[in-house]
Amino acid sequence: MSSWISRVTASHHAQLITTAVVSGVVVGGAILGFQEARRMYRVQKLKDSIPNIDENHHATRITEYGAASGAFKPSKEDERSMALAARARKGDYDDDLILEQVARNRVFLKDEGLEKLRSAFIIVVGCGGVGSHATASLARSGVSKLRLIDFDQVTLSSLNRHAVATLADVGTPKVHCIRRRLEQIAPWVHFDCRNELFNEASASVQLAPLNGQEPDFVIDAIDNIDSKVALLNYCHKNKIRVISSMGAGCKSDPTKIFIGDISGSTDDPLSKSTRRRLRLLGVKEGVPVVYSTEKPGPGKAELMPLPEEEFAKGSVGELGVLPDFRVRILPVLGTMPAMFGLCVANHVILEITGYPHDYLPSKSRDKMYDGILGTLQGFEERLAKARGHEYQGLKIPITQGDVGYLVEEVYHGRSIISGLSTRLCLIRWNKPEDFIDTRTPGQHSSLLLMNQLVLMTKEEAAKHEKEVLKGDKTPEELYDKKVVDSVHLKMKEEEKFERFR
Repeated sequence: MSSWISRVTASHHAQLITTAVVSGVVVGGAILGFQEARRMYRVQKLKDSIPNIDENHHATRITEYGAASGAFKPSKEDERSMALAARARKGDYDDDLILEQVARNRVFLKDEGLEKLRSAFIIVVGCGGVGSHATASLARSGVSKLRLIDFDQVTLSSLNRHAVATLADVGTPKVHCIRRRLEQIAPWVHFDCRNELFNEASASVQLAPLNGQEPDFVIDAIDNIDSKVALLNYCHKNKIRVISSMGAGCKSDPTKIFIGDISGSTDDPLSKSTRRRLRLLGVKEGVPVVYSTEKPGPGKAELMPLPEEEFAKGSVGELGVLPDFRVRILPVLGTMPAMFGLCVANHVILEITGYPHDYLPSKSRDKMYDGILGTLQGFEERLAKARGHEYQGLKIPITQGDVGYLVEEVYHGRSIISGLSTRLCLIRWNKPEDFIDTRTPGQHSSLLLMNQLVLMTKEEAAKHEKEVLKGDKTPEELYDKKVVDSVHLKMKEEEKFERFR
C-alpha cells in the first residue's frame, strides 16, 4: 500500500490531481461552515429581536383562552369569580347557599325534582342566541353539569341576541364566554367546554359520557343544516333525549311559538329542510322541536339574495366561515332567539324533573288532518263500491302524519289545480288498476301509496272523482300541461320519501 502511495505522489500529474481534490474539499468545507455560521447568526439575531414578555407588553392582552379580546383586562371581580368557581367545583361551597339561590325552583319542583335537575348532565350544541339563553336558564335553575359545544367566537353582531356576552368577550370562543360569565352567577357548575364544530364523524366523542355519566338531555341550537341533521339523527338512533330549536330568524310574533314533534312543525324553512332530510334517514317522528308558525308577509323581514357584486368577486362558497355554511346574513330580532332558548330550557327542566306538561298543538292542525283523512276514506269507499268491491270497513294505509306531510311539505297547503288553500282534501290522481289488497286473507284494505295522492279543493276533487276515477277521462285530458307537469314533479319528489315509510 505504501509503495502505491509513493508511486502516485512521485508523479507530477498525480500531485496536481491530489492537490485539486484536497483544495476542493477545503473550499467546500469552508463554504458550508460559512453558511452554517451565517444561519446561526441570523437565528440569534431574530431571537434577540424578540422583546422580553413583561406586564407592559401587548402580548399580555391575549385572553386566558388564546383569543383576541384581551384588550379588556379581567377586572378584580372577574378574578375573584374565577377563583371562587375553582374552589366551588372542588366542593368548597356551602350547599345551603346553593339551595337558597335556587329556592324558588325548589318550591316549584319539590326536593325530588330539584335533585334530579341538580344531578343532570346536559349537552348544549350551539352557543349563539338560542343556546346561550338555554344554558343560562339551566345554570340558574340548578343544573350542575353542562357540556358546551360550539366552534364560533363572539362578534359585535352577536351582542343583539346573546344571553351573557359583553364587549369584553368579542373575539373569545362562545363556549368560554358563557362559562366565564355564568361562573359569576352559579360558581358550582361544572362546565365542559368544547370549542369545536359538531359533525357526524365526531358525534360519538362529543356526546360521550362525562365522568361515566351518560347525557340526560341534548339541546340542538345549531343553525347549520348538516350539523343539525347529524346531531338529531345520532340522538334518535342512540336513544338520547334531545330537543331541537328551529329557525328564529325572520320571526317576530311570540304568540306563534310552539313546542311539538318535528313531524308536525310547519311554516319554517329550517324545520322543513331538517324534517325532509331526517325522513330520508328513516326518522319520521320522535324529535321534539321549538318552532314558529309565523308566515312571511308584506313588509316582514326575509333572507335577501346575495348582492351581485359578491358573486362577481369569485366563488360564493369562499365567503363562508366554513364549507357549506350560509354566507348571507339572516335578519334576526334579538328577542326571538331568547324566547326559543327559554322554551328549550323550560322543556328540558320539565322532562328531567317529571313535571306534568301538555303542550297546546299548533293551530289544532290535528283536527284538520283528521278531516282530510276522513274525506280520503270516503273517496276510497265510494271508489270501491263503484267497482263492485266490499266497501264497508275498508281500511286505507295512510295515517294522520302522512296527511300532514303531504299537505304541508309536498303541496304547501295549496291545491295543485288552483292554488287555493281552503276546503282542501287528498284524492287519487289516476284511476287505479289494482285497488283491493288481497295479499293478506281477511284483511280488507285498499292499495294506496302516498305518491298517488294530490291535494285539491273539495269542489275540484268532486269533479276529478266523477270524470277521472269513475269516468273515462285521463288527468292529461282534463287538465292543462302546467298542472300535469306540476303533479308529476311532486310525485317524483315524493318517491324518495316513500322508500322510508
